[in-house]
Amino acid sequence: MTPDTIARDASVVVGAREPRHLWRLVGGKHWQIASDVAESTAVTDADDGHRGDCAPGMVEVRGTMKIEAAGGLPIEDLQNTTCTSWIQREFPERCGAFDELRWREIAASLPTVAEHFCMDRFEYPNERGQYPLIVVSWHEASALCASAGKRLCTESEWTYACEGDEALPYPYGYKRDASACVIDRPWIPYHEAALRERTSDAAMRELDALWQGAASGASPRCQSRSGVYDTTGNVDEWTTSIHPDGHASILKGGYWGPVRGRCRAATRVHEEDYVFYQQGFRCCADAPVPAPSGTASVDAPSRGLEDGGGP
Repeated sequence: MTPDTIARDASVVVGAREPRHLWRLVGGKHWQIASDVAESTAVTDADDGHRGDCAPGMVEVRGTMKIEAAGGLPIEDLQNTTCTSWIQREFPERCGAFDELRWREIAASLPTVAEHFCMDRFEYPNERGQYPLIVVSWHEASALCASAGKRLCTESEWTYACEGDEALPYPYGYKRDASACVIDRPWIPYHEAALRERTSDAAMRELDALWQGAASGASPRCQSRSGVYDTTGNVDEWTTSIHPDGHASILKGGYWGPVRGRCRAATRVHEEDYVFYQQGFRCCADAPVPAPSGTASVDAPSRGLEDGGGP
């Protein structure tokens, strides 16, 4: 057992302890901690800004994203060469601090691609004060975004919204800060049998025992320069791969545990129907294109490239 692990008695699975949170089943299959503290989208938009021409609750993300040079190393690997303080070198590696000047030198020579899109400010259901929806597959997340007139973010959109033009390793800068985002909480062993029937009381109690996340907006410093919250930590977020090969379902950001929790990191091994206790998502939309004077506006598709993160 490592210092980042908390042991837990199996009695939690059979309900010997009362849940710490009030959980509700959403759509007959997903779980969410109930909260009666929710800020209206209009208030959040007015306070936070960044909305631009996007729909209420979304922020306009626009700029130039760093991509790896042809035949070059993935950007996450390049960043690792500038780490000055390792917390953990073995996978999932965690770097305590990066050399900002050295990274700027490396990044200056990297090619870029334009990004322009709209993104939910918070994890779904995208309201400050509400808890993220969890236990959701990639297919289910895609359908929930579509029902709101949106779509899942591509992995490159998600990455750019987190790191910005500088390709920052963390949304807040170059030094890992567990007080800024919900990261580096101790890992708790889970009981797979309790999660097998995801709508059961046993599953709810297991989720309650495992949960170490927070409500949306509870970490005000965990905001990227694009105005998006909780891109690293809290819950893993489903995105869509732009690669023609492999799974379409890519997880970004990491969750509350002691994992990489960086803008470039990605998990690519889970199929589209996979569900687990720490998985959530947020939605994106194509950015509106200003129409010529005297005509109605139309939407144009956004463009993204592979983020270069490792498995």
